[in-house]
Amino acid sequence: MSATAQRQPLKPLDEALAELLGHAAPLGKTEIVSTFDADGRVLAGDVVAALDVPAHDNSAMDGYAVRSTDWTDAATVLQVNQRIAAGSSGIVLGAMSAARIFTGAPIPAGADAVVRQENCSTPEPGSVSIADQPKAGQWIRRCGEDVTAGRTVLSKGDLLAPESIGLAASIGFEKLLVATPVRVALFSTGDELVMPGDVLPADMKPGAIYNSNRFFLRALLQRLGCKVTDMGIVPDKLDATKAALASASASHDLVLTSGGVSVGEEDHIKPAVQALGQLNLWQIAIKPGKPFAYGKINGAHFIGLPGNPVSSFVTFLLLVRPFIRSLQGATKTAPDSIAACAHFNWPKADKRREFLRVKRNLAGGLDLFDNQSSGVLTSAVWADGLVDNPAGNTITHGDVVQFIPFSSLMS
Repeated sequence: MSATAQRQPLKPLDEALAELLGHAAPLGKTEIVSTFDADGRVLAGDVVAALDVPAHDNSAMDGYAVRSTDWTDAATVLQVNQRIAAGSSGIVLGAMSAARIFTGAPIPAGADAVVRQENCSTPEPGSVSIADQPKAGQWIRRCGEDVTAGRTVLSKGDLLAPESIGLAASIGFEKLLVATPVRVALFSTGDELVMPGDVLPADMKPGAIYNSNRFFLRALLQRLGCKVTDMGIVPDKLDATKAALASASASHDLVLTSGGVSVGEEDHIKPAVQALGQLNLWQIAIKPGKPFAYGKINGAHFIGLPGNPVSSFVTFLLLVRPFIRSLQGATKTAPDSIAACAHFNWPKADKRREFLRVKRNLAGGLDLFDNQSSGVLTSAVWADGLVDNPAGNTITHGDVVQFIPFSSLMS
């Protein structure tokens, strides 16, 4: 490592993320998709209701629609003169009468309460007796209590989820305008990398490793709705690296690589990108992870991740995920974190901000995986999230820490 590289200061994560997102102007390309197919997409236009939901006052229960003032005591008997099912309508409810009504059916004019059928009896056919005084408004869903006409129920930049596409459907949206998928070219560098299936474990040469990064990075990109072109493993040669980058940048929005972003003699990403475009090579003050590259080639964004699998995995979640969401025009890119109790000790502070692999236990606390090495991918499989531990901070059993669930980092 050169003296220049040794003197390069560590960049705080928040500073690196802010600088990275400053380059992530939304691509602005949109398409219309079926609401059925919109899960996980970023909305490219507001969804505004053209009707009230519910469209009318309706019953929240199976029972009887009544006029609450008709009841005097438990001996009160009302005449049942109509039956109203969901999708039908009734007539005006007269004095001392009731309507047999079912969940979702419109409340007839004149009625102001619904009594559950469990609280009613039928002393004779065509009549109903109610045990307790009905209260005006009980078991009635009011018109527009969910959505009122003219209201923006989903906003441009929202990440669509099953519940939000259901809401869009509830106000009549058969199709939705969404951001087009980000086109990502993915490749790995390293002559030591071997693809599973190409070589049996017993035949692996000394120093060879299976390429795990290619698999989880592709899966993470697909979870974010990207259109991924897998360009495989590029040999550790400058000309090969330049050719792969030039080809990838010509038809993609983002080129993502794993490995080759340090300063070793066999790491050719830096000179290759610099020869074709521009590059920032950062040392980020996080653990796991530290080397990170951002640049531009022929108008395409370039991001280089570290080669160690957990470093690559965590760095993707913390930096690449929000970058891609910003390209899609998402308004929320930061993951959710929650306060939780550490059920472990972490006595040695690090100068870097640490992201510890942890798992929630049955007591509601967090357990720590015993090996936090950047090469131990089993830690990420075992864990269900990360503790965001500030630089210079130790943790004692019982301390409150900030926990970021993987579910928040992978959507």
